[in-house]
Amino acid sequence: MAKLYFRYGTVGSAKTLNLLAVAHNYEQQKKRAFVIKPELDVRFGRELVHSRAGVEKKADLLCGAQTVLDRAAFQGVDCILVDEAQFLSPELIDQLRAVSQEQGIPVICYGLRTDFRRQLFPGARRLLELADSIEEIKTTCNFCNRKAIFNLKLQGGVPTLGGPTIDLGAEEKYLPACSSCYTKKLREAGAL
Repeated sequence: MAKLYFRYGTVGSAKTLNLLAVAHNYEQQKKRAFVIKPELDVRFGRELVHSRAGVEKKADLLCGAQTVLDRAAFQGVDCILVDEAQFLSPELIDQLRAVSQEQGIPVICYGLRTDFRRQLFPGARRLLELADSIEEIKTTCNFCNRKAIFNLKLQGGVPTLGGPTIDLGAEEKYLPACSSCYTKKLREAGAL
């Protein structure tokens, strides 16, 4: 039976690079990897799944809050790969779970577990509830050598807890942090 996977990590943990490597491996074996991304992620182009390492691939499907998956689109697909899965609706995660079970296609979702306030994203929450396999993609804290577990948001280079929950950015706006450094940096900035 095919599985629903959730591979999560902090910002800068090479989640998208991992996704693109898996897509490449499927294609090398003459298999079809179907790539999905949320339509709100336009940081590197509307249709591109882009790693900060410079590797990219065009998405096969862009999803919004009300997307209903067309199951016929998955005919001949060997694997479904989802980038930035934290931004998907819980209902779409339910649909992906059904695809894995009913159509026998593995679905591998990559994304953040929590936002910069340490709150679960709705898509990540649903994946944690439903995934057959949950794997952490690890990286180190930007400030020390401990494992990063939180995403520290910067506003004008200063750590903050302010602003909207969904506020797209890269290294200029978010850094991976361990629990100790996350708290320390926010306290130093007067945000805690």
